[in-house]
Amino acid sequence: MLSVGVNGYGTIGKRVADAVVAQPDMELVGVAKTRPNYEAERAVANGYPLYAAIEERAEKFDAADIDLAGLVEELVEEADVMVDATPSGIGAENKSLYEEHDTPALYQGGEDADLVDTSFNARANFADAAGADRVRVVSCNTTGLSRLVAPLEEEYGIEKVRATLVRRGGDPAQTDRGPINDILPNPRTIPSHHGPDVQTIFPDLAIDTLGLKVPATLMHTHSINVSLTGDATADEVRELLESQTRTFVIPEHLDIDGAGKLKEFALDAGRPRGDLWENCIWGESISVEGDDLYLFQAIHQESDVVPENVDAIRAVAETADADESIETTNDALDMGL
Repeated sequence: MLSVGVNGYGTIGKRVADAVVAQPDMELVGVAKTRPNYEAERAVANGYPLYAAIEERAEKFDAADIDLAGLVEELVEEADVMVDATPSGIGAENKSLYEEHDTPALYQGGEDADLVDTSFNARANFADAAGADRVRVVSCNTTGLSRLVAPLEEEYGIEKVRATLVRRGGDPAQTDRGPINDILPNPRTIPSHHGPDVQTIFPDLAIDTLGLKVPATLMHTHSINVSLTGDATADEVRELLESQTRTFVIPEHLDIDGAGKLKEFALDAGRPRGDLWENCIWGESISVEGDDLYLFQAIHQESDVVPENVDAIRAVAETADADESIETTNDALDMGL
């Protein structure tokens, strides 16, 4: 059994912790928080050993009557692999902690690519992370783009990708991001950071990305144009994407016309927190004009990187190859809609 620790128990960390618990070959040895709040209380209620991420704040957990298992240094010492799910920039500050204990660590997409040995997407470059000490699981949008690019590149070849990302303004719990009432080019320069980030997975890929922020919290939506080098029809592309385990091609008969209905569908399907781990691609949007493929996809920013973190744990520990890990993760999470 792989012993896994999670440093940071917020939007991503709590989901990764739950996913680790669901795996047949992993044990969650604890999670770390900087302060006592409702998430810390729920971690303890779930039976997850809770560690203080900052020693000076440990007494605040006692004052809130939230039991601690110890300090984060003890968690790092016990874990075979650490998942750092702290806010952007904090992971870089934690790097020395993991190195001091000689514990491999996974970082999230908010950290710089030069912090790590390799960036990671399970579908695209699983083997690059084998035995690495520092791996960065790329961001939600980069994960979604990489999952789309990989099968298209393999099946047809790609001349260029052009993507416009309509991004949520904040997560539902991020009250510091609002109220908002605006539509912002973000950034106002081209490309957005997402294109160069995808190139950390596909170094030779020609890709341009533009970004907009809108007053929404549910999901991101991508407008995609891919110039293919091989011949393809819309039906063939749809069949290819339907065959992938982490892309959900939304059937027309479901009458799902936006992110709101997607989230409702996930809740009705019994998904924890209404999470959508897959790229959600509108089937009727898939079209081919000459060499150009067009489609719309939605990306759930709170959850699509969760299975990727689980696979990255196995890659770093070298306990499975890509196909075996992806299948195990998918089965454990009951992936598929």
